[in-house]
Amino acid sequence: MRVLIAAGGTAGHINPALAIAGALKTADPTAEIHFAGRKEGMEYGLVTKAGYPFHHIEINGFQRRLTPENIVRNVVALWHLALSGPRTQKILNEVSPDLVIGCGGYVSGPIVRAAAKRGIKTAIDEQNAFPGVTNKLLAKDVDVIFAASADAVEKLGAPEKTLVVGNPVRPEILAADRDTARRNLNAGQRTVIVSFGGSLGADRVNEVVADLCKWEADTHAEVLHLHATGKRGVALFERLQKEKGFAPGENLQVMPYINNMPQMLAAADLVIARSGALTLAELEAVGRASILIPSPNVAENHQYYNALELQNAGAAIVIEEKNLTGQLLTDTVQKLLAEPGKLAEMGQNAKTVGNPRSLELITEKLQELMQ
Repeated sequence: MRVLIAAGGTAGHINPALAIAGALKTADPTAEIHFAGRKEGMEYGLVTKAGYPFHHIEINGFQRRLTPENIVRNVVALWHLALSGPRTQKILNEVSPDLVIGCGGYVSGPIVRAAAKRGIKTAIDEQNAFPGVTNKLLAKDVDVIFAASADAVEKLGAPEKTLVVGNPVRPEILAADRDTARRNLNAGQRTVIVSFGGSLGADRVNEVVADLCKWEADTHAEVLHLHATGKRGVALFERLQKEKGFAPGENLQVMPYINNMPQMLAAADLVIARSGALTLAELEAVGRASILIPSPNVAENHQYYNALELQNAGAAIVIEEKNLTGQLLTDTVQKLLAEPGKLAEMGQNAKTVGNPRSLELITEKLQELMQ
């Protein structure tokens, strides 16, 4: 069986795609799995590192706000769109797939649509409660739809072929050992806090986390704080350290990007993060308490609605960015740390939200589709 998976843009699309690829390979070791995506996107590095063949296609979204810079971007997007048809056909001819799966991002659109027109079996995976534009457009053409949330079914518009399975989580997230991870960090009995705003970073998250780090340093809090600034947040966080008078050391580690997320989540007691679908699925899978700061810059405010499910289960505290201050974040963390057993209780609640059989269900359905 030859499978082509199209995914791009963010880790929230790419990592579920890699999880599905791994599950298919485990179920059928003879399966030949290829990926399509942008070389300039995150997908190229993550996919090639995982060892899968990668086929380059360049496709971009259009910018709605018309600034001089965005007008240039839209011209480039039009050019890439014009070239995407021939490039898609070339990729399909090269791979000759029996199955094509779209896991989100603009790159999945032309690949999945062209495959469906050829009569190739097709599927899409929607990670959010509010589906992305690409998947909504593809829903009518594909053979099966996997949805993370029941809320997405009606919005996708094809309930008769939509299966609610939750979000697939990479096996390495589930396999990471907590005791080993904490020992490698020399965490001891300290509360481990992991915070990040995304692979590129988020200024507001970096700013309020800096206030929290200042409080931790001033009060000698019994915590080990691991913070990822994001690639674009390195200089900002260095400036905030100098301004506020704290520095990385025994109780604080600062890095641009978390390359070993399975180990970090295994060690964590509390996670402070955005509420992308991938992050929430991983928090649910390992059972971790969280403070969630939904990004306001996403379609349909879907991160906020994603986060509410965890908050309603008693697994998370949601702080919208419009209400977010360093003092509020610090007060929230201080209150959680002051209540013995609270973080563990929230972590157990998180495990009740996700679907641990997500990958199994997806694999079973795809195998059934190919029979």
